[in-house]
Amino acid sequence: MSRPPLHALQGFLAAARSGNLSRAAESLHLTVSALSHQIKALEGRLNRTLFERNSRGIKLTDDGRRLLEGIAPHMEAIEQALRPFAARRDDVLRISLVPSMASAWLVPQLGEFLALHPQLELSLHSDVALVDFDRQADIDAALRTGSGRWPGLVVEHLFDEVLVPLASPALLARLKDRLGEPTLETLHDWPLLGTDDDYWGRWSARHGTPQPTRFAANFDDSEALHRAAVEGVGIALGRITRARLLVEGGLLVPVTGRSLQTDYAHYLVYPPRSAEHAGLKLFREWLHRRAGVQNRSDLHAEALRA
Repeated sequence: MSRPPLHALQGFLAAARSGNLSRAAESLHLTVSALSHQIKALEGRLNRTLFERNSRGIKLTDDGRRLLEGIAPHMEAIEQALRPFAARRDDVLRISLVPSMASAWLVPQLGEFLALHPQLELSLHSDVALVDFDRQADIDAALRTGSGRWPGLVVEHLFDEVLVPLASPALLARLKDRLGEPTLETLHDWPLLGTDDDYWGRWSARHGTPQPTRFAANFDDSEALHRAAVEGVGIALGRITRARLLVEGGLLVPVTGRSLQTDYAHYLVYPPRSAEHAGLKLFREWLHRRAGVQNRSDLHAEALRA
């Protein structure tokens, strides 16, 4: 038997992973008809039925599963070996960042960057996991929040992460008659929104206030935390960077005027191979300028002093 062509095995692998010919064809930039023809040709060459087809999609047969187990590790190794040799274009820039940072900070400002550099094609990849630049060689750089210690990468500080108690005007108005104005001494009496960390405890210890004994609700996602604060569920110890638009729009207001600077900050990181990327050079220059504006903003600067 002659060796099956590589593109036929790639088509089989894509279909096996997705369980759907349409999605697999789209990922390979093929028509469904072309991919289906490839798979039928492969089945004919092997004299085996690889997929069962039904109204809900496709399902691997026993022969299909054996073929998948046999070729998948080798195909992945080939893909990984070829990634560093993929053609790179200086007018295409791919940035990885977490969804909340994208929607709350970067995307609202991107219009300015793209107007300055209309020749660039910017592609944002939102993911809560840290990008692995070795495995994901198509990603040029990333925006990260952390300690700034990522060995093997170029790390550039943008701005610090600062937390401030934030509440909706509606919540303050609703509880004013019963609780008065929130102060350092009375804030623990208000409904507070907790998180998985102990930032409220650290905030209270720094400012000498009573420790919170309970929370109205707890969240593991900053976007959901801020949304709950907007809806009047309670007072959030909000991240200024990601809540900035909500404060500027009057949906949230700082209370007590005291803040907490965390151990983390925001950084631009990239592998050394990206250092000469012309598009990244333009993005770095613009990003540091916007970070400077962030650091000088009234809310951020005041929080750092508090």
